[in-house]
Amino acid sequence: MFDNLSDKFSEAFKNISGKGKISESNIEETLKLVKTALLEADVNFKVVKNFINNVKEEALGEKVIKGVNPEEQFVKIVHDELAKTMGDKNTELNYIEGGITPILVVGLNGQGKTTFSGKLSLFLSKKEKKNVLLVPADTFRPAAKDQLITLAKSMNMDWFDSDLSKHPKDIAADAMAFAKENGKDIVIIDTAGRLHVDEELMGQIKEVRQGLEGLNPEVLMVADAMTGQEAVNVAKSFHEAVGLTGVVLSKMDSDARGGAALSIKHVTGVPIKFISTGEKMKDLELFHPDRLAGRILDMGDVLTLVEKAEAAIDKDDAEGMMKRLEKGKFSVNDFMKQMDMMKNLGSMASIMKMIPGMGGMLKQVGDLTPAENEMKRMRVIINSMTKKERDNYKIMKDSHIKRIAKGSGNTEAQVRDFIAKFKQMEQMMGGLSKMMKGGAMPGMPGMPGMDGMPGMPGLGGKKKKPRKKGGKWGGGFF
Repeated sequence: MFDNLSDKFSEAFKNISGKGKISESNIEETLKLVKTALLEADVNFKVVKNFINNVKEEALGEKVIKGVNPEEQFVKIVHDELAKTMGDKNTELNYIEGGITPILVVGLNGQGKTTFSGKLSLFLSKKEKKNVLLVPADTFRPAAKDQLITLAKSMNMDWFDSDLSKHPKDIAADAMAFAKENGKDIVIIDTAGRLHVDEELMGQIKEVRQGLEGLNPEVLMVADAMTGQEAVNVAKSFHEAVGLTGVVLSKMDSDARGGAALSIKHVTGVPIKFISTGEKMKDLELFHPDRLAGRILDMGDVLTLVEKAEAAIDKDDAEGMMKRLEKGKFSVNDFMKQMDMMKNLGSMASIMKMIPGMGGMLKQVGDLTPAENEMKRMRVIINSMTKKERDNYKIMKDSHIKRIAKGSGNTEAQVRDFIAKFKQMEQMMGGLSKMMKGGAMPGMPGMPGMDGMPGMPGLGGKKKKPRKKGGKWGGGFF
C-alpha cells in the first residue's frame, strides 16, 4: 500500500536530516521532492499545491521543541497535513436507530461493488452485530445476482431473492418490505454499473435513491484505488448526480499510487469510509486518515494492528498460552497456535508495516515470501506429528522422524532442521518466561528486529551489515 510514495517521502526527508533547525532554505529541496512524489502518485495538482503551501507555512511557523529534532518535527507536520487532506478522522455509517438502514452500493463495472457488498455484510454482522440482508439489484448483469448469493452462502449471510425482471427501485422496495417482516437492521443493495458514466445509469440510481429518500439511505461509491485521478473524476460525477454519502476504495492491497485516497475528500467533499485491503471477505477496514498517513510515513498503525488482533486472536487460547509460558512450558502445539494467530492477522509484510519504523526495515529484509513458504512447510510437518509428539517433541526417535518426513512430503533432514529450530525457539521462550516473572522486558532475543531494534535509527539500535548468508528471514527461525 503506497510503497512507492513511502519511499519517495523517506528520500525527501533525508534533506533535512541532521539540520539544527527548520528554515526556508533547508526545506526547499525537501518540499520540491515531496511535491514531485505526490504528483507522481497521481494526486490532484490543486491538492498538491494546497498541501505544499500548508506544510511550508506550518514548518516555518513551528517553534523549535526541545528534545525533538527538526526532521521529526517536519515529519509530524507532513503527517498531520496528510491526515487533514484525507479527511482528519473516520466518518462512520449513519444508522437509523430502531429502523432499517438501506445502503446503496454504486459505481462503474469492474470496481468491486459486489465483492464489497459481501465484505460489508460480514463487517456489519460481525463487528457491529447488525442483522444484515444482501440484495442483488443489478438487472444488467444477471451473473451479479449469482455472485452475491454465492458470497452470502459462503458467509452464512441472508440474501433477498430479487426478481431481476423488475426495475431496481421496485426490487429495493420489495427488499425493504421483506427486511421489515424479518427483523433486519441493514439492507445492502448491490446496484448495476457501466463501463463509463452515462445518463441511463445515473437516472436509474436516482430513481432507486428517491424511492428510499424518506429512509435516509447511505450511498457508497466503490472505486478502484489503482485508477488514481480517474476514480476522483468518477466520484465527482456520481456525487453531482446522485449525492454520495461515502466512497470505498477497493484494491488497496495492490500497488496503489495514492492519488485517489489523497484527493477524493478534498475535491468532492465526500469522505472515504472504507478501504478494501485484500481478496478475502474479512479484508475490509474503516478508513482512518491519520492511520493511513502514519503508514505512508512509516510511523506504523498500531491501533489498527490491535483491532485486528482483538478480532483475530482467541482470548482464551492466548491466555492459556501465557499461563503455560509462565510455567516455562512451550510445546509444538503452542508454536502452531502462534503461527495460526499470525496468519489470521495477515501477511508478515502487512503486519510489519503497522509497526512503527518496520517499513524501512522491511526494505532491508527484502522479499518475505521464502519466510512465509517455510512457515507453510513447518505447518505441514506439525500436521504429520501425533498429539503426543506435539506435546513433547523429545520423545521422537529416528523412526518417528522417518514417518513424519514421509507423511509431510519432506526429507528427514528437513524434519530434523525443524526440530532444531524449535529447540532454539523453546529456549528463547524460556528466557522470555524468566523476564516476565522478573518484570523486565528489555527485548525479545532471537526475534528479528526486536532486540534493540537493529537498523532503526532513533529507536536505540544500530544499523547492522547484512550477512552474506541467511541475511533474510528464512536463514533464522523462519
